[in-house]
Amino acid sequence: MEIVLSPDPVLKQECEDVSPSELREMKKLAKQMAKTMYDSSGCGLAAPQVGITKKIIVIDCNQDGKKKPTCLINPEIIETAGEPVTECEGCLSIPGISLPITRPEDITVRYMNLKGEEITHHATGFEARCIQHECDHLHGVTMFEHLSLMDRIKAFQEYEAALAAGAKPGDVSVEDADE
Repeated sequence: MEIVLSPDPVLKQECEDVSPSELREMKKLAKQMAKTMYDSSGCGLAAPQVGITKKIIVIDCNQDGKKKPTCLINPEIIETAGEPVTECEGCLSIPGISLPITRPEDITVRYMNLKGEEITHHATGFEARCIQHECDHLHGVTMFEHLSLMDRIKAFQEYEAALAAGAKPGDVSVEDADE
């Protein structure tokens, strides 16, 4: 699978719900997405980032080095809590830069797993940030849309420079592209 880079129009599309009858093909897709995510040193990947406009994301926020991907189908953030926190985020579809994004610290997300079961999950910190970032992709929202107009222009310029320097998915700075 190839990761779609901004400004590809697929990244601006609202994705379609996955029906229970599509679960078998979603299992295969989730496995391919997880491999693509790991190959690019990512912690999350949404289907539109590989050119598929379905509501499916794969995340792995496990920080001990063990691969433990989780697939969320038709995820919906049903509650947010805590103070908004601003932290820098990278994106596999916007390589070479990281941007300060403000998000709620705690979320509750409802989704369907690959067995077709409905799950309600509370996430905090890094996991909550990752889920919110990937859910944004399902609604045609990238990191750029979280910025003011002036910051967005500056970020686009940094992104274009990073691409010109050879940034690839997984690079969160131009220095990464040099390695």
